[in-house]
Formats: sequence, structure tokens, C-alpha cells
Amino acid sequence: MASNRHLGRIIALQTLYEFEFRRDCGDTSVVLSEVLERNLERYQDTVEDKEFVNKLVYGVAEKISELDGTLQPIAPEWPLEQIARIDRTILRQALFELLDLPEVVPPKVAINEAVELAKAFGGDNSSKFINGVLGTAYRTLIEGIPNASTKV
Repeated sequence: MASNRHLGRIIALQTLYEFEFRRDCGDTSVVLSEVLERNLERYQDTVEDKEFVNKLVYGVAEKISELDGTLQPIAPEWPLEQIARIDRTILRQALFELLDLPEVVPPKVAINEAVELAKAFGGDNSSKFINGVLGTAYRTLIEGIPNASTKV
């Protein structure tokens, strides 16, 4: 199931990234459910936990403003609009897992998976940045440690 969830996270990441990119480029015909359906269909013989992928995609899409509002104070030197789109999408997805799926995904697994996604799809420093921001999110939001700073 773990490797299957990794593939599910990749599908969710691709879906959320494509949807945001097309929307921001002015594509008024883009529909999140259609993008997700196409991406799931591509891996229909491999991905088993489609419910997990659906939770990620629709959960992040539904809570995007809330997630962004939580992320910004964690990395105040990095305005969200200046973070690479792929890194921003990975951060949102992982933060959603940390905050909304703790009974499904252990926090350290969510962080590790996000770092792996950043290594695979992000830039040279993406994995370090993602790890730093999510480490701070974990310490401040999950463990309740005040003033846990991001060292990125």
C-alpha cells in the first residue's frame, strides 16, 4: 500500500499542478474532476487507493486558501506567489496530509513523501526547502512548539 500511496501522491500532485497552471493561464474550460479522472485513468492498473487520491486532490482544492494562510507565516521570507508552483503544490498537499489526514498518514511519512516528491519534481534546492517548511509546520502546528523557526 505504501508504494501505491506514493503513486497516488504523484497523481494528486500532477492533477493539482495542471489545474492551477491551466487556470492561471486563463483556461476557463479546465475542470478539476476531469483532470483527475484522466490522470487516474492513466494509472488505472497500478493505483489501488483511488479514495486516497480523491481525498488529497479535493481536500487541497477545497482548503487552498486556508492552507496558504497557514503556510505563509511558517515561511515569511518566501511569499507564496514567489515559491515555484511545483513546490507550492507539494507544500499544500503535505500540509493537508499533516492537518487533515493524521489518522491515515503519520506526520513523518507525509513530510518524507513531500521531500521525495520535491526531489523528483522540484528544483535543486526544493527538497531542502520543503523539508524545512514542513519541519517547522510539524513542530508548531502538530507538536505545539511556539516560535519554531524555518531554517531554509
